Amino acid sequence: MGVALLFIFNSLIDLVVFIVIANAIVSWLVAFDVLNIRNPQIGQIVRMLDSVTQPILAPIRRFVPSLGGVDISPVILFILLQALKIVIERVLAGPLISTLG
Repeated sequence: MGVALLFIFNSLIDLVVFIVIANAIVSWLVAFDVLNIRNPQIGQIVRMLDSVTQPILAPIRRFVPSLGGVDISPVILFILLQALKIVIERVLAGPLISTLG
């Protein structure tokens, strides 16, 4: 049971990382006019990705200074998520697996 919980936790973190990367790529494509957000399907995808990533990245953006149009908040989020994975695997995994099996 503990192994399954750790797998789910790691999978959720990997999913968040994938969505943030997808949002960054789509935002670059929109900025360089490769994608047209006036297209209903593209606009819907952009709004969905923004609505999913905005609550995660907004607290980081409050503390990170602006670097002239370069948003490094996704990079900081990746570092924080990897640190969280390491802490969970090294501190909580052993007791969780020994307790739940």
